[in-house]
Amino acid sequence: MTDITTTQRDGSAPVPQGTAPSPAEARAERRRLVESIRALRRLLDKRRPFELADRRRLNREARDRDRAEASHGKALQRIHERQARQEASLTRRLNGLDGKREHREKQALAVLRRESVERTLTSTYLTASQVNGIGTGLIRDLAAQGITTAADFERVSWGKAPGGKGGDVLYIHRAKGGKVHINGIGEHRGRPLMEWRRAAVARAEARAPHELPPDERHRIADIVEAERKRLQQELAQAPRTAETARAEAVRGHTEALDRLGTGHREAAERAAGRRAEFDAMAEQLLSLQAELSTHIDRFGDVGRRVRRAQTRALRPLPDPAPLPAVPAPRPSPESGPSSTTASRPKVSLAKATDEARLPPAAGVRAGLGWLVPIVFLGLTAIAGVGEPDATAPPWFRLGTRLVALATTVDLLRLWIPRRRWRTAGPMPSGTGPLCTGAFFALVAASMFADTEPDGGAAWAAAVVSLVLLVLGTARRAHRHEGVTASG
Repeated sequence: MTDITTTQRDGSAPVPQGTAPSPAEARAERRRLVESIRALRRLLDKRRPFELADRRRLNREARDRDRAEASHGKALQRIHERQARQEASLTRRLNGLDGKREHREKQALAVLRRESVERTLTSTYLTASQVNGIGTGLIRDLAAQGITTAADFERVSWGKAPGGKGGDVLYIHRAKGGKVHINGIGEHRGRPLMEWRRAAVARAEARAPHELPPDERHRIADIVEAERKRLQQELAQAPRTAETARAEAVRGHTEALDRLGTGHREAAERAAGRRAEFDAMAEQLLSLQAELSTHIDRFGDVGRRVRRAQTRALRPLPDPAPLPAVPAPRPSPESGPSSTTASRPKVSLAKATDEARLPPAAGVRAGLGWLVPIVFLGLTAIAGVGEPDATAPPWFRLGTRLVALATTVDLLRLWIPRRRWRTAGPMPSGTGPLCTGAFFALVAASMFADTEPDGGAAWAAAVVSLVLLVLGTARRAHRHEGVTASG
């Protein structure tokens, strides 16, 4: 029996003729391979949207970490400012305790003297033998109106008679309020009455104590010393309280970063699993393409209807765009090792960043007092300075406004960033002398531009302005050299 074989197109081992598939079977197998490749390609087409979505996820994770770092830095800044305010207030109160002790002693002595004077005046009775011109009848009339001692009335004054009839009469003002008129007491009797009261007040003040008793002085000293100890304890407790709040903020920050890191790791694991699925599908696609190529080499063309589909199926698979490499951000010193493991670089859809974002650091913000020179110089730039005469030259008006405007812009450029918590810090050294020097320069210019200038004052202001400008420039240059050397 003769074994009939067919030679394959690729020159491989011949296939027995009895086992060769029919043309219909070859076309069906070819279509199956093409349809499988087409289905895998449709699935792999979703890889690019997946990669873009994963990049957006990385950016979103980076924004979440930035918000956590920003919230942490702001909390540390608030704790630092609250501690500084509390310590400054306690120190100011401690320094004022000596003056407070003297003030309390003066108040206690004043109260003691006032009570002594009131007791003496209350015991000084009004009698006919003590006041010239006032007899027993007037004494009874005064007693009927509640005036029996020197403490019962304060002064006398003239006013309209009761009922509005007659001329002016003498009124006696009682210590408890109100005034009364006693018939028979006019100017000649009212003057001796007031002289008698003034003499009684003088004697009472002379007898009043001029120093506090030792026990009262010791009582005040004990009160002040107790308050001093309390303030010292609060001042010693302020750093510990701030440190506790700082530790609580760090703990909350670490927990927030741990939560973010857990969620980010889970999302990264899901993304890695999805990416592994795409890689497996890509390998399967390559295997099917190799199988299709082998089938084409073995059985050749199976028909015009399959030819175009198999050509499209054999197209190479495009490589996914790799993620741009971004350097890892520097970990925050307060957040500990957990933030380092949870942190990931922020990936941009356009390009990678060139440097890592540094965490915010707490500092001392520039004071609000700088608004005073800023507002003054800003108004000067608008309204001008030193233009008392309408004949002032235009170059003078323009020059003074430009100087004021330049100084205002420079102050705003330095002050605004130092008020923000991210870039908080004190004003640069030399800013105060430069600002004051610009002010004196404008004052000197206004004096020189006056129609009747005061030469001495103008030159004095000019010299002060020059000294301040040189001093401020030297300080600014020295600080710049120090920063350059340290960098």
